[in-house]
Amino acid sequence: MIICVGLSLLTGHAMGQNVVISTPMTSLVLSAPVGGELSFVYYGYKLTDADASEITRTESVNYAAYPVYGLNCPAETALAVKHADGNMTLQMEVIKVTTREELNATTTVIEMKDKVYPFFVNVFYKAFRDANIIETWTEITHKEKTEVTLNQFASAYLPIRRGNVWLSHLSGSWAAEGQLVQEPLESGMKIIKNRDGVRNSHTAHAEVMFSLDGKPQENHGNVVGAALCYGGNYKLRIDTDDSEYHHFYAGINEENSAYHLKKGEVFVTPALALTYSGEGLSGCSRNFHRWARLYKLAHGNAPRKILLNSWEGVYFDINEESMDRMMGDIASMGGELFVMDDGWFGDKYPRKSDNSSLGDWVVDRNKLPGGIARLVSDAKKHGIRFGIWIEPEMTNTNSELYEQHPEWVIRAPKRDLVMGRGGTQVVLDLSNPEVQDFIFHLVDTLMTRYPDIDYIKWDANMSIMNHGSGYLSTEDQGHLYIAYHRGFEQVCRRIRDRYPDLTMQACASGGGRANYGVLPYFDEFWVSDNTDALQRVYMQWGTSYFFPAIAMASHISATPNHQTFRTIPLKYRIDVAMSGRLGMEIQPRNMSDEEKALCRKAIAEYKEIRPVVQMGDIYRLLSPYDRQGAASLMYVSPEKDRAVFYWWKTEHFCNQHLPRVRMAGLLPDKCYTVHELNRIDKEPLAVEGKMFSGAFLMANGLELPYNHRVDYHKQSDYSSRILYLEEVK
Repeated sequence: MIICVGLSLLTGHAMGQNVVISTPMTSLVLSAPVGGELSFVYYGYKLTDADASEITRTESVNYAAYPVYGLNCPAETALAVKHADGNMTLQMEVIKVTTREELNATTTVIEMKDKVYPFFVNVFYKAFRDANIIETWTEITHKEKTEVTLNQFASAYLPIRRGNVWLSHLSGSWAAEGQLVQEPLESGMKIIKNRDGVRNSHTAHAEVMFSLDGKPQENHGNVVGAALCYGGNYKLRIDTDDSEYHHFYAGINEENSAYHLKKGEVFVTPALALTYSGEGLSGCSRNFHRWARLYKLAHGNAPRKILLNSWEGVYFDINEESMDRMMGDIASMGGELFVMDDGWFGDKYPRKSDNSSLGDWVVDRNKLPGGIARLVSDAKKHGIRFGIWIEPEMTNTNSELYEQHPEWVIRAPKRDLVMGRGGTQVVLDLSNPEVQDFIFHLVDTLMTRYPDIDYIKWDANMSIMNHGSGYLSTEDQGHLYIAYHRGFEQVCRRIRDRYPDLTMQACASGGGRANYGVLPYFDEFWVSDNTDALQRVYMQWGTSYFFPAIAMASHISATPNHQTFRTIPLKYRIDVAMSGRLGMEIQPRNMSDEEKALCRKAIAEYKEIRPVVQMGDIYRLLSPYDRQGAASLMYVSPEKDRAVFYWWKTEHFCNQHLPRVRMAGLLPDKCYTVHELNRIDKEPLAVEGKMFSGAFLMANGLELPYNHRVDYHKQSDYSSRILYLEEVK
C-alpha cells in the first residue's frame, strides 16, 4: 500500500510538509515541502507527537538532507555530477513524498527533481518496527539526451551538533583487525576509507559511533551509530567546519570510480544504517546486533555449529587419513562440523602451496583418492557434518583456468600483471557475466554432486592491484570497482536462491569482509587469521561494536600460537573462543588426553550457553583498551533470565590491583545463581552456587581471584573466568 504523505504529516511551517520517521525508540524529522528543498531537522530519541510538532517550529537547522554540488561550492556534498551539456550544478526540489508499508518496516520515499534538468534523486528511509534502525539510501536516474557523469554519490548525510563529540571506529591490518580507536572530533576533515577493491575491513571499517556527551562510555550516554552496508570501496567523511555541526557523509568511494549514468539507468547507492541509543556504546551495539540477526545476517536466528577447521592443523598437507582422524577427534569432543580448508584440489597443478591451482576446482586424487564423497561419508560415520574451503574469486597464473581464460582476470592493458599471494595470484573480473557464471557453477556443482555439504568457507586473499577490465568498455573502465561488487552480489544472490539452507563463512585473509554489504549472504565471518587468544580479546572487543557474537568465528588454536608464537594456557584460549561462535583451529592428535577432556567439557557447556551468547544482548563492562589489567563483558538473554559473564586478565604483575567489575543488563529485583564454567581450580569459587540479586550484581559485581588455584606446575600468568547466571524461579 502506498500513501502520498509522510509517516507523520505535520504543518509547522506554512506550505511546508514535515516528515517524522520513527522506530520503537528513535525519530528522524525532515522538512520536505513540495517545490522546496529536503532539509534535516532532527535525529535522536523518539519524539512524542507534541514534541515533533514543536521541534519543526523551533529548530533552526537549515541543512539539506542530501546536499548537492554547484550552488554552494565551498561546502562538502553528497552528490556531484556533470550533465550531458557540461553543466556541473544541481538544484533539487521535492516533488512527492510517499510511504509504503512492508513486513516489519515502513519505507518513506522522497522524490526530488532538478529545477532545470530531467535529473532525479529518490531518497529512501526504511524504519524498522522491531529494531531501532533506519536505513537510508538513494536512487539516481535521469532523462537527459546522453549520459550524465556521477563524480560523487554518497548514500547519506547526517549533521551532528557540535559539543564534546567523540568518534569510535575500527582500524587495523592483517592479523590485527578490529582495533578500537576513540578520539574527539576536532576542526578539519576526518576521512575513513577503503580502496582494496575486493575486501574492505582490514585497515578500517565502514561503521562508526558518535558519542555526544564527551568521552565514550559503554553503558551510559547518548550515541549515534552508522553502518554502511557495502562490501566494496567506501569513504566516510566527517567535516567539522566553522558551523555548529559536524557533517557526516557515507557512501561508495568515488576515487577512480566516476560513473557514467546512461539515460533511464537507475544508480542505487548502498544503504546507511543509522541508530541512536541513550544507553552508551553497548546500547548502540545492541541495536545493531538485533537488526543484524533479524535482517542482515544469513540465518541470523539459527544457532551456529561448533566446528573444527583443518587449516592450522595440517595447512596444505591434506590426505584422507588425517581428515578422517580429525573428524573423529572433533566428534569425540562433542563438535558438530568438520571443515576441510585449502589444499584439496588441482589436477595438472596440484595445490601443494599458495602459488598454484586456484580456479582448478577438481579433487587432487593423489591426496584424496576417494574424493569429496568419501569425506562426506566419513563425516556421517562420525555423526557430524562436513564443510569445505574455496576461493572462487581468484586464480593463479599457474593454473589450467588461467591457461584457458587469461582474459578473465583483472589486468591493466599494456602492463605486466602485478600478482599477489605466492607470487602468482590474480583476481578474476566479476564484472564479466561469464566469470559470475563460472563461480556460481563451482558452488552449484559441489552442492549438486555432494548435497550433504553443510558449510562453505569462502576466502578472498588478494586486493585489486591492477586496474583494468577486459569486459568493460574503454569509456567505463572507471566502473570496475562498482561493477566487481555488483557481480559478486549477483553471484551470492544466485547461490542463496538455489541453496538457502547452506551455511557460508566470509573469510578474506582473515577479517577482510566484516561488513553488512556481504553478510546478508553469509552466516558469519572469520574475525582474523590471528588466533592468538590475548590479541583476540582486543580484536573481538572492537568487532563487537557493530557485529553480534553469532557472526564472529572464534577458534581454540595451538600453543605456541602460529601467528604471535605466544604460549597461552588452554583454559584461557577456550574462554576467549567461547565469547563468539566457538570452533577449533588445531591438530587434535597433538593434544593430551587432559586437554581433550577440557575441550570436551567446554564444548558441552558452550552448548548450554549458546542461545545466550549467540542471541543475547551484549554489555561491555571493562575495556582492554583502558589498560586496567583485565577485560570483561557479558551477554544477557532477551528475557533477562540468564546471563554469561566473561572476565580475562590481560596483564600480570606482582602486587597487582584490578578493578572489581560491575555487571549490567540484569533485572534488579530478581535473584540469580552463579556457576563457573570451564573450572580448572582445585576448589570452587566462593560465589559458586550462591544467589545474588540483580541489583547487587549491577551495583557491586563479584570479587574474583586474580589467579587460578591449581597445582604449582600448572601455574600461569594467565587467568580467566566464565560465570553462568540463571534466574531463581
